Amino acid sequence: MDLFIAKNVTKTFAQHKALDRVDINVPEGSIFGLLGPNGAGKTTFIRIVNRILAPDEGELYFRGNPMTPSDIFSIGYLPEERGLYKKMKIGEQALYLTQLKGLSRHDALTKLKYWFEKFEITSWWNRKVEELSKGMQQKVQFIVTIIHEPTMLIFDEPFSGFDPINVNLLKEEILQLQKKGSTIIFSTHNMASVEELCDNIALINNARKILEGNVWEIKKTYKTNTFEVQFSKFDGDLRTFLPSSFECLELNPVNEHLKARIRIPAEATPNDLIRQVIPHVMIHSVNEIIPSMNDIFIRTVTSQHPDPSTSSSEKI
Repeated sequence: MDLFIAKNVTKTFAQHKALDRVDINVPEGSIFGLLGPNGAGKTTFIRIVNRILAPDEGELYFRGNPMTPSDIFSIGYLPEERGLYKKMKIGEQALYLTQLKGLSRHDALTKLKYWFEKFEITSWWNRKVEELSKGMQQKVQFIVTIIHEPTMLIFDEPFSGFDPINVNLLKEEILQLQKKGSTIIFSTHNMASVEELCDNIALINNARKILEGNVWEIKKTYKTNTFEVQFSKFDGDLRTFLPSSFECLELNPVNEHLKARIRIPAEATPNDLIRQVIPHVMIHSVNEIIPSMNDIFIRTVTSQHPDPSTSSSEKI
């Protein structure tokens, strides 16, 4: 079941079309990656979901019904831009923002104490926002975003400004939120985080959605039947015994071994490749090369704007 659905969403600013008939379905309980290069339309889409902007055309559905202003109370939004008042004290501001989410002062203080202790930032309570680093400010905003336990969370570049330790801390919290039933829309340029966290993605480019689906299914669609074989005990050339339909793309030494990248025909299997190679070499490993989300991102986006200097016969 889809918790959130966008149908035919279009938005234009003056002569610039920011979104052009975008359809997106976010499954309930999933972590959904909203991807795209700078200026693609991601932030405009997020602002429309949060009712900061209104679409020129299209419909939004939440829990199976047309979205209403009251649904905003079921959404938590962590923007990429810092939204804290620099001269206010951290605790005072967190308490104020938490109460805006509908919590009583007592409940807000109880929950904030729990999260400040969990993130080891209790000593910041009486410090001003301007005294904190970008990453520290993001921690406070993260707490305020999730504290009312919304049904859907929207994180826009949540790891911006964080060191690796705190990135892992937030990743763990995001996964825990999913386990507790939250649906998460996750906008980022970090493709490694997408592979690690996201179940499904949508890729927006030039205001249009150009790719959507389950991360693993997309990766399988883009794979090229290419395998990496590490081997030893062979001084010749693989091409001398591989069938012409088996294409050796690369052959390099790796420590004491050799490593070959071989593309096999669509109808062939890994067993066919092993049968061709094993009489001639000592095999140490055979692994299928599955494209990363970063590879797919670049390949999909650049295919809309091919480099004129690149020959159509060049291998990918």
